[in-house]
Amino acid sequence: MLKWSIFVLKIGYRMHKVILKKNEERRIKNGHLWVFSNEVDRLESDDENIKNIDLKIDSGELVQVFDSKNNFIGSGFYNPHSLITVRMIESSTEIDLNNLLKDRIIKAASLRKSIYPKRESYRLAFSESDYLPGLIIDKYNDTYVMQIYSSGMQKNIDVVVDVLKNEFAAKNIFTKNESYFRKMEGLPEEDSVYLGEMKDEIIDDGEVKYKVEFSSGQKTGFYFDQCDNREYFGKYCKEKSVLDCFCNSGGFGLHASLNGATSITFVDSSQREIESAKYNFGLNGFSNQNDFVNMDVFDYLQQCIDQNKKLDIINVDPPAFAKNKKTLATAIKGYEKLNRLALQLLNTGGFLFTSSCSFHLKEDEFIGLLQSSANKASKKIQLVYFNNAALDHPSLPAMPETTYLKFALLRAL
Repeated sequence: MLKWSIFVLKIGYRMHKVILKKNEERRIKNGHLWVFSNEVDRLESDDENIKNIDLKIDSGELVQVFDSKNNFIGSGFYNPHSLITVRMIESSTEIDLNNLLKDRIIKAASLRKSIYPKRESYRLAFSESDYLPGLIIDKYNDTYVMQIYSSGMQKNIDVVVDVLKNEFAAKNIFTKNESYFRKMEGLPEEDSVYLGEMKDEIIDDGEVKYKVEFSSGQKTGFYFDQCDNREYFGKYCKEKSVLDCFCNSGGFGLHASLNGATSITFVDSSQREIESAKYNFGLNGFSNQNDFVNMDVFDYLQQCIDQNKKLDIINVDPPAFAKNKKTLATAIKGYEKLNRLALQLLNTGGFLFTSSCSFHLKEDEFIGLLQSSANKASKKIQLVYFNNAALDHPSLPAMPETTYLKFALLRAL
């Protein structure tokens, strides 16, 4: 079991108890950080004046978690409105939450600085993976953009803001939440500006520059999770014809340009993203032969097949096709079709770089559907490389939910 630091209990602070059903503590003791609603047997109070039957615990309040034999397991944020009833945060009964959050944010930042010493923009904190349940912080120079998916973190957000101001000299702090996850936690969906303003930033991923428009961009403004994979991708592109599908702000195609690709075609169904990719192409001063296509990717791939086009390298980085388990079967069909079409367009010996950010699609299922796609495209393939998210997105071995991105390199024979 992971041993966390011990902190001092605030004077006068009372904590309620969450008692688990029999054997439901095993996963938590092994390092998983979520207690689900169907694993809870009952709630108890350490206040003798409160009857357990009448006990109501506020969302975001710290609670102590015990097994069915009344053995203490750890403490966490309680949420009666979510399937994740408790997000574990500490193995001690004694907590100074202010110091705990400060310490963990600083340690998370230290890891990123050691990984990317020359960069000023990256994912600074990755929720449970940094033992900061429900808190994501992306750093864009001196601008810090948060996503808050835990009622406990929302309740203590002023502490987080103070850390960013006092320890990191933040100039701008605001949220760009995804409403889907806020709804699941029973949290209000509107975003907030805590310091400064929501202004555009020019950042780099170590090699390529991007303009980030927070007012209209997706996620927190940029997809840091693919940074390492984009750099790897670029190494294959010299003197090659490259197609970047679902190009977003142009990341993969821009790295192809940097590395001397003969031609690059950027395709996205969003006109705003195509304009963003164009801007970033010019921002970097690239002059490779290029084309920017505002079109549905599936339709574009089929059009290229109908025109008997062939390419050396194709990248497909679609949005999550499976938001939940119910949509997984349909999502798999979508991924199969997408990769089949891409494989049909490749020259013999060409490379397909393909990704999935759907957590519910497991790695073995992803690799399996790639083989199925190859069979339907009448192609033989080799799996040359496989990776997950960038190094600023660490994962917990005991918590599969912290690993979601799958990135594969296939060679078509």
